[in-house]
Amino acid sequence: MIKKLLLLLFVSMTATAQNGNIKGIVKTSKNEAIVGATVMLSKFPKGVIVKSTFTDADGKFEFEKLRYDSLEISVSFVGMAKFVSDKIILSGQSPTLDLGTINLADSDNQLQEVAITAQKAFVVQKIDRTVVNPDALISNAGVTSLEVLEKAPGVMVDVNGNISLRGKSGVVVFVDDKPTYLSAADLANFLRTIPSSTIESIEIMPNPPAKYDAAGNSGVINIRLKKNVAKGMNGGLNLSYGQGQNLRTNNSFNFNYRINQFNFFSNLSVNQNNTYQDLTITRKYFTDAGQLSSTFVQNSYIRPSNGSRNLRIGADYYVTKKTTLGIALSGFINPSSRNVKNTAVIRDGQGSITGLVDAYNPMDILFKNGSINLNMTHQLNSKGRELSANVDNIVYKSTIEQVLENSNLNPDGSLAGKTILASNLPSDISIRALKVDYLHPMTKGGRVETGAKTSFVKTGNIADFYDVADGQQQPNYTFSNNFQYKENINAVYANYSRDFKKISVQLGLRVENTKITGNQLGNIVVKDSSFKRNYTNLFPTFYTQYRLDSASKHVVGLSIGRRIDRPNYKDMNPFTYPMDRFTYYGGNPFLQPTFSYNFELSYTYNSFVTATLQYSIIENVISETNEQRGNIYYSRPGNFAKQVSYGIELNGSYPVTKWWTVQLYTAYLNNTFEGPIYTETLNESRWFWVAVPTNQFTINKKWSAELAGSYQTKVLSGQFLVIPIGSVRAGVSTKIMKDKGTLKLNVNDVFYTNQVGGDIRNIKNAAASWFSYLDTRVVTLSFSFRFNKGQNLKLRQSGGSESEQKRVKA
Repeated sequence: MIKKLLLLLFVSMTATAQNGNIKGIVKTSKNEAIVGATVMLSKFPKGVIVKSTFTDADGKFEFEKLRYDSLEISVSFVGMAKFVSDKIILSGQSPTLDLGTINLADSDNQLQEVAITAQKAFVVQKIDRTVVNPDALISNAGVTSLEVLEKAPGVMVDVNGNISLRGKSGVVVFVDDKPTYLSAADLANFLRTIPSSTIESIEIMPNPPAKYDAAGNSGVINIRLKKNVAKGMNGGLNLSYGQGQNLRTNNSFNFNYRINQFNFFSNLSVNQNNTYQDLTITRKYFTDAGQLSSTFVQNSYIRPSNGSRNLRIGADYYVTKKTTLGIALSGFINPSSRNVKNTAVIRDGQGSITGLVDAYNPMDILFKNGSINLNMTHQLNSKGRELSANVDNIVYKSTIEQVLENSNLNPDGSLAGKTILASNLPSDISIRALKVDYLHPMTKGGRVETGAKTSFVKTGNIADFYDVADGQQQPNYTFSNNFQYKENINAVYANYSRDFKKISVQLGLRVENTKITGNQLGNIVVKDSSFKRNYTNLFPTFYTQYRLDSASKHVVGLSIGRRIDRPNYKDMNPFTYPMDRFTYYGGNPFLQPTFSYNFELSYTYNSFVTATLQYSIIENVISETNEQRGNIYYSRPGNFAKQVSYGIELNGSYPVTKWWTVQLYTAYLNNTFEGPIYTETLNESRWFWVAVPTNQFTINKKWSAELAGSYQTKVLSGQFLVIPIGSVRAGVSTKIMKDKGTLKLNVNDVFYTNQVGGDIRNIKNAAASWFSYLDTRVVTLSFSFRFNKGQNLKLRQSGGSESEQKRVKA
């Protein structure tokens, strides 16, 4: 099949086409440039969208490398009348068209006259990233950003919120080019606080440019939030209510006010997401001769309840036309709870019950954050030379209070004994980062970017455990712990890019020095321990695109890069604590950073379909490891010697008719793992297939619909082999209130099939499996409303720190 596909690609590469350009400037009736106007290029008279773009800070737009055809341009901006051009003809006689200035008239009816009936493309392929537009999918209405990521091509989110890309862990998540600084569990909770309505786009970068921190062996996902771009008062309200077996609601309000040289902005969101997990774990134990000695079957009914209150406020001051100063403050308070009811049955090798366990584990969590960003941008000249600087100060604090009540029962159900272990787990993290960037366009084309960054991270994690008997607490020094961690990363980078007639080239180099110190403070049972690390690494990146014909109908791309994945701060804490009586979780101070080498070869046909061959080698990959010692099951992070991943991806969009568009992402990939795991050896290779089809229907100017789904075969991830999963979703959308508002109704996991499970292998004298029922079938009704009065606002910066947040654990 791959040979046939490659043959088809090479045959299609021999085709030739034309090359045309269209450009223009969009301004108001008062001749002020409009930033962020939507410009659609469509075929005439069929209306099929060819390309879309937004105007830049000067109101300019340009479409390049177009096929000769009959076309039309439409321009829309909130609060202004829509512009639609007459027929435009690109030909050999007129290959380049300058439309000059397009002045949009003020609209008395506001949004009614600027309704855009055309669908924005769900996926757009660029030289160094894939851009996903969440608003293109109805099913993204009224959900969280974590649920939006689940639908992005190549992205997978497991039941615990762990995010992987193309079957590889270690992805770093940014928000507005700013790292989230959070570990997997805390990152999942944070992404649940961001409503989908606030997301402008998602950038997926398996091999990011040198400007980004080198952290993340499988790449970077950058979530760009919406920004208001008009003078005067503007904003929006988004409300949603979802109902599965439990309710969830995600609501946000944003407000922007621009007057004279000042711009004030804010966003408030209030969310509540309740769900459940019905988890069954089965463990089997064997003698050295391979005979079954006992079994352990545990059912855990978990009820997480996650609330969040988020606020972002800030201001920009336009000192001159060339200099902008900005300040942004943000914070959240996330109170949540996680109540777990455990029941377990223990049997001997003959199947007779030898013991019963009844346990209850209530947990109250308070996770909060505060941050301040100061930024400056200065244009050095009119040719695009620019200097920018960002300073970030971020603080995270969390408190976890939990009680583990464990009752051991005899086979007849009578009480054999009871233990109560209480704990208080406070932690705090402070992050300070300074970043400076310089952009220099070259006189003969191309541009150079360079910059430097320094970051300082300090964490404190205290774990106070107490044995409770007769209402009295006694310190448990075996589990109690105090871990202190410091890290300093200094980096410089340079990046060069240039477009030639048929070739585009981008290459960069980043140098990072890392200094870390970890100290576990001892007690009367546990001795002090500490470690230090200091290492410097080079991270080169290279991208190129070759246009095989003059109209860029056939484009071949190549990218190469090296990346690093550092351990989470708390994962290097050597202490161990119980998750239940039979399961302990521990850190690992001996974790080494992961290094990956990534290669991609892509082919894009007519901007509709992109096929990608990808190959990566990951050394010392960090993953969860599992070990059985006596009656205790230990889980901790560890290094596997090597992971090799390779395969082919296909990502495309095709307008079947004027009213029906099909989006498809599919991949056939292989994961290979090698390395020792305690007393065992992991050496396994498996292929898996992913398919994500999406059908979008434009019923009329007001109504649209969507029918989509996803399917994934078994996936190998270290010791875990995850079973196949799939789901179907459907939605409908309509504009109301004279097109000022939108109502969307969608159903996720219609047939209740998105339930996860799998096997845990390579454990000495033991085998384990799990299966979870989740609250995935949800009906969501959402309402959005926008208001706008005014035009033209420069976009502000969003921050300068790059990767530290992903590795935070509360």
